[in-house]
Amino acid sequence: MALPPVKEELVCELLQELVPYKLMGPDNIHPRVLTELSDIVARLLSIIFEKLWRLEDVPEDWKKANVTPIYKKGLKEDPGNYRPISLTSVPGKVMEQILLGAITSQMKHVIGKSQHRFTKGKSCLTNLIAFYEKVTCLADVRASS
Repeated sequence: MALPPVKEELVCELLQELVPYKLMGPDNIHPRVLTELSDIVARLLSIIFEKLWRLEDVPEDWKKANVTPIYKKGLKEDPGNYRPISLTSVPGKVMEQILLGAITSQMKHVIGKSQHRFTKGKSCLTNLIAFYEKVTCLADVRASS
């Protein structure tokens, strides 16, 4: 599958949507810096993403993740009260979003309406609700006959 070119406008839009108070990943690039400099950085990142797609590789920093325990609730002494979060490269996440969008747009004709997990705005929960509705309708039809 040939990937479409990475548009600078799309990269800029995704950078502006970053949550600036999130933590930085192993590459030490803070989301706030990328958000505030999105107009400047977008062109450079779009060129980098384009080259990486052609090379079919990503920088080692983008493959790494710092797993950090974050306190949830309860006693702080209990390790079960922490959840692990994975801090990954912010530019890597942006590239993932662009790649996911490209793949999804290429696959729209293949993915059916019943495949909820792969359709925007639908989830496993909406799939369960649709299934429940079909079962209920079948039960109603069977009960009335």
